[in-house]
Amino acid sequence: MTTLIKVIVAGAGGRMGKEVLKLVLGDKQLELAAAIGRSDAGKDAGELVGLPTAHIQVVADLKQALADYPADVLVDFTTPEYAYEHASLAIEAGVRPVMGTTGYTTEQIQELDQKCQAAGLGGLIAPNFSIGAILMMRFATQAAKHFPNLEIIEYHGDQKLDAPSGTAVKTAEMISEVRESMKQGNPNEKENIKGARGGEYDGFRIHSVRLPGVFAQQEVIFGGAGESLKIRNDSYERSSYMPGVKLGVQKVMEYSGMIYGFERFID
Repeated sequence: MTTLIKVIVAGAGGRMGKEVLKLVLGDKQLELAAAIGRSDAGKDAGELVGLPTAHIQVVADLKQALADYPADVLVDFTTPEYAYEHASLAIEAGVRPVMGTTGYTTEQIQELDQKCQAAGLGGLIAPNFSIGAILMMRFATQAAKHFPNLEIIEYHGDQKLDAPSGTAVKTAEMISEVRESMKQGNPNEKENIKGARGGEYDGFRIHSVRLPGVFAQQEVIFGGAGESLKIRNDSYERSSYMPGVKLGVQKVMEYSGMIYGFERFID
C-alpha cells in the first residue's frame, strides 16, 4: 500500500494555491495536512476551491502550522518576499519544501541546499512546473549549441511582479552553460528609447511582455545564416502545472539537498 504524502499548501487562496489544493484534495496519493492563507484564514479548504467540505480550516501562520500539523512536504506559491523564509521554516521543521515561488539569490539557493543536506531532506525550487515548458528549455539549450545568436521573449499577465520571469532566467542560465559567451548585435547599436532592446544576459537579450489576458508563454528565437528557429511553449491555464507539482512532491521524498530546476526530474 502506498504511503500518503502529507502536504501543507502555502498561498492557498492564490490562483496557483487553489489549483494545488484541488490537486491534493483530489489525489489518493496525497493528503492535505494544512492550508495557509492570510486573507482566507478560517475558511474551509475544500469549500475555498469549490469542492466538498474538507474539514480543514485555512490558517494564517505558516510557522505555527508547521508546529501543529505533521507534514512531509510544503508546497509554496506565495510571493518572492516570503519565499526564502518559508523554505527555511519548512526545513527547520523537518518538512521538504517544494517552492513554486521564485526570486531567490544564488546565495540563498546555496544556503537552502546546505540546510536541506544537513537535515537529510530533499527540496525543490522550480521556476516552472510545466512539462512543456521544461522541454522547451531543454530543446532551446540543445539548439544554442548550433545557433549561438538568440533572444528570449516571455509573455505573462500584467499582474506578474517579477521581470524577467523565473522561467526566462532559468532558460538563459541553461543556454549559457553550453553557449560560448559572446555579445550579439551591431557594436554601434543605439537604443532611441531606453530598454527597447530588452535586458541583456551573457550577450543576448531577454524581453518581458506584460499584458491583461495573457497567461504564460515563452519563445526562444535563434538566428543563423539564412534561417531562423523558434522554440515556443504556451500554457493556457494553471492546471497544466499540476502534473509537475505532483511529481515534484513525490521526488523530494527520495533525495537530500535543494534542487534548482524541475528539469532535473524529466528524462
